[in-house]
Amino acid sequence: MAKMRVALLAGGVSGEREVSLRGAEAVAAALDPEKFTVRRFDPAHDLAALAAARDEIDFAFIILHGVGGEDGTLQGMLDLLRIPYQGSGVLGSAIAMDKDLAKELYKAAGLPVADWVTLAPGEKADAGAIIARLGLPVVVKPVHEGSSLGMSIARDAAALLAGIDRAGGGKRAVMVERFIPGRELTVGVIGNDGLEALPVIEVIPGPGHELFDYKAKYQPGATDEICPAQVTDTIRDQAQEYAIRAHKALRLSGYSRTDMRLDLDGNFYLLETNTIPGMTATSLLPRMAAVHGFSFADFLERLIQLGMEKPL
Repeated sequence: MAKMRVALLAGGVSGEREVSLRGAEAVAAALDPEKFTVRRFDPAHDLAALAAARDEIDFAFIILHGVGGEDGTLQGMLDLLRIPYQGSGVLGSAIAMDKDLAKELYKAAGLPVADWVTLAPGEKADAGAIIARLGLPVVVKPVHEGSSLGMSIARDAAALLAGIDRAGGGKRAVMVERFIPGRELTVGVIGNDGLEALPVIEVIPGPGHELFDYKAKYQPGATDEICPAQVTDTIRDQAQEYAIRAHKALRLSGYSRTDMRLDLDGNFYLLETNTIPGMTATSLLPRMAAVHGFSFADFLERLIQLGMEKPL
C-alpha cells in the first residue's frame, strides 16, 4: 500500500507560533513512517509552495493555533485546493475563534455561560457600568485569540481598564466576563456523525497563576493536570454532555476541547471551545485520549481518518 502523503502545517504568524512548532515536532515524530510521508509547510512563508504542491498531498494536518490557522482562513484555502484536513471546517473554526459569538450560540443551545460584556475595537470602556453589571472580579481577554493570550483578572476599576488596554490595545475586540470561583475542567470530543466524549481533566494552576493563562499552560511545572478528574460520576457525565453539546452548537467536526468552570455550588459555566488544541504527547487532548486507550500515534491516525471522511 502506498504511503499517505501528509502536509504538516505549523508555525504561522500568531502569538502561538512556538507552541505550534513544538506540536508539529511531536506529530512528525509520532506518525508511522511506514504509513506516512510527512512534508512540512509553514504558512508564514510557504502558502505558495503549499498550493503548488497540492497534487502531491493526500492530507493536511494542521497544527496552528489562533489567528491564521484556527480561525477558518487556512481551512478555506485547503477547501479550495481540495486537500482534506483534520478537524472543523471554515464555519465552525471561525465561530469557535470568536468568543463572543460562541457564547451567544452556547446560550441559544441552552448551555450555561457566565455573564459578559464585549467591547468593539476602539470602543471606550465604561468601567463603572461594566462593574455594576458583572461585579468584581472579572476576567478580561481578547475576543479573537487562543492559548489565553492577553488574558487577565481585574479586581478593581483601574485593573479592569489596564486589562482592556492590554487585551485589545484599542485595535481588537475585548471580552469582559464575570469571574467564576471554583474548579476548571476541560473535556475533549472526538467523532463526526457519532460523537464520543473523552475523559475529563481538571486543571489546577500553581502558585502565582490564579487563571490557566498562557504561562500556566506552557511553563513546565506551573500547572497540575489531573486525568481523569477527581469528580463524581454525575459531574463527569454532565461535563462530557456539555462538551458534546458545545461541539454541536458551534458546528464543529472531527474533534474539539471545551473548557469550563465548576463553581462552588456545583454549577457549570462554559468558557470556550478549542478547535485545534495543543498536540504534543503531553498536551491536554492527547492525555485524555491516552487515558481513553489511544496511543499518541493511534490518536493522530484517528484524527486523519475522521478528516478523510469529510466530503471535499
